[in-house]
Amino acid sequence: MAENVTEVSDATFDPEVLQADKPVLVDFWAPWCAPCRAVGAVLENLAGERDDLKIVKINIDDNQEQAMKHRVMVLPTIILFKDGEEVGKLQGGVPPTAIARLLNTHVPQEAAEDAATPESAPASAS
Repeated sequence: MAENVTEVSDATFDPEVLQADKPVLVDFWAPWCAPCRAVGAVLENLAGERDDLKIVKINIDDNQEQAMKHRVMVLPTIILFKDGEEVGKLQGGVPPTAIARLLNTHVPQEAAEDAATPESAPASAS
């Protein structure tokens, strides 16, 4: 499922995150960070389940510019961007429920499902 999570860099951050056509969840991580691996596994699973959301990772050891710009002081840090703006931030080894709460607040899955329902309902009623 890791192919659903894109690796970004300082150079590709703006086009991949700030100019994306859907909300983007950014995982600021480092290879030496044990909680980063646990959160990364949760995000990889989530990426396979949600097509209304883009999930990217940025290694702060190699890309310090974005880490400084977004005040990443704790690893892992997850920041949700919507329309190029930061709308939510989680820091540290948070449980999957905290990630779900962040997404339900800003990118509820029901909205994507409700948008599809009216189109499919008339077809099945005919």
